[in-house]
Amino acid sequence: MNKAINPATSDATTPVPNHAVVPRAEWLDARKALLARERALTHELDALRAERRALPWVRIDKPYVFEGPGGRRNLADLFGGRSQLVVYHFMLTPGSDHICPGCSFIADHVDAARRHFEQADLSFAAISRVPLARIEAVRARMGWSFPWVSSQGSDFNFDFGVSFTPEDIAAGRAIYNYGTVIRRSQDMFGASVFVKGEDGAVYHTYSTYHRGAELLIGAFNWLDLVPKGRNETTGTMGWVRLHDEY
Repeated sequence: MNKAINPATSDATTPVPNHAVVPRAEWLDARKALLARERALTHELDALRAERRALPWVRIDKPYVFEGPGGRRNLADLFGGRSQLVVYHFMLTPGSDHICPGCSFIADHVDAARRHFEQADLSFAAISRVPLARIEAVRARMGWSFPWVSSQGSDFNFDFGVSFTPEDIAAGRAIYNYGTVIRRSQDMFGASVFVKGEDGAVYHTYSTYHRGAELLIGAFNWLDLVPKGRNETTGTMGWVRLHDEY
């Protein structure tokens, strides 16, 4: 049964706050001033993206093996004949029936987007460390068709900083997002980028976690245009649900 959302408390029903109202000419002056800042930020982001692409690579020598609907696959198999691969580290924890709403929010964007970026030599795969049957159950419920494999039994999630042993958590060794100490959760989320070099080897080029994953949430770009913004009156992504729970 879908989870009911109380419209009296939902962020979606909060009123638009009162705001300054001015003549068109005054609005145009303010808009042009903002445009200058937007243009400067666009150029700064272009430079940042170039710097991201210029990061050095790390060769992947560990033979990671994943379980998919078609059987066992290695990391190179996930490229699907393309030279670039983005992996989304979907947060599912063995033994738990929780489906991360944030990961699902991101995943809802993937199937439409990959119809385009696959034509630009980029493949996508989600990876979680739960059994494949759990992945397939979530996929069926949410209606996703993107590749999604299980890393159960491999070091992949641990090596890429999104899963942590209870022992490492207890000892303060569970480090997420290049410095944050994880105190409770055994699984987190993020995205990692891989490329096949001219030598045929697979290389790791980039990983991003936490708010870095906002790059993948197109819905936020729409909300950022409007007066209420992301409308997070009850906390970060407080209104976000699995799409079948609205």
